[in-house]
Amino acid sequence: MSKPYIIGIAGGSGSGKTFFLKRFLDHFSPDEVCLVSQDDYYFPVAHNMTPEENKLYDFDKPATIDAGQFEKDIKKLTAGEVIYKKEYTFNNPNAVPKILEIKPAPILIIEGLFIFHFKPIEELLDMRIFIDADEAVALERRLKRDLIERGYSHDDVMYKWVNHVVPAYKEFLLPYKDGCHKVVINNSNTAEGIQAVTDEISEDLRKRVLNKA
Repeated sequence: MSKPYIIGIAGGSGSGKTFFLKRFLDHFSPDEVCLVSQDDYYFPVAHNMTPEENKLYDFDKPATIDAGQFEKDIKKLTAGEVIYKKEYTFNNPNAVPKILEIKPAPILIIEGLFIFHFKPIEELLDMRIFIDADEAVALERRLKRDLIERGYSHDDVMYKWVNHVVPAYKEFLLPYKDGCHKVVINNSNTAEGIQAVTDEISEDLRKRVLNKA
């Protein structure tokens, strides 16, 4: 197997990165693309925390990620090896994590907040995509997700947003925006704009990487 074409996709919290990825992956079959998420490389600390400790702990720091293992697994995939990784359960002590089997494919997508900041990983990327949204839009999405899906209180979400999320975005992601091949502005809650962008990128990849019309 030849070296895969590696795409890095990054965006701040609430930018709509997950939605973009879902739409993007819909263009390919499982044997054409594989995805590695930075979230699955958090050091396992949350299960030992009280709710108050969890609130204060800053998960938006590069040091919370096992960057060494992240890099090793990416290099295994580029060498044609299958990797196995325990799923990250977003600090939910009641969730039973699955073991993820990630198989190599011609297109490898790496996504996460720090993927441009981690230089050994950034240097492997053939394409860099930055998903962006206005801060007010991103906060609204973050509140909706964390209040409904993850059971956080409004005060906890706002504390993390002000003290962790925004500072991390400005320090570890925003400086790399201008160096990306594509910047996708995602302020809408409708699918049309994102669909058009993913259509364009996937069509180009299908011709250049997969050699299919």
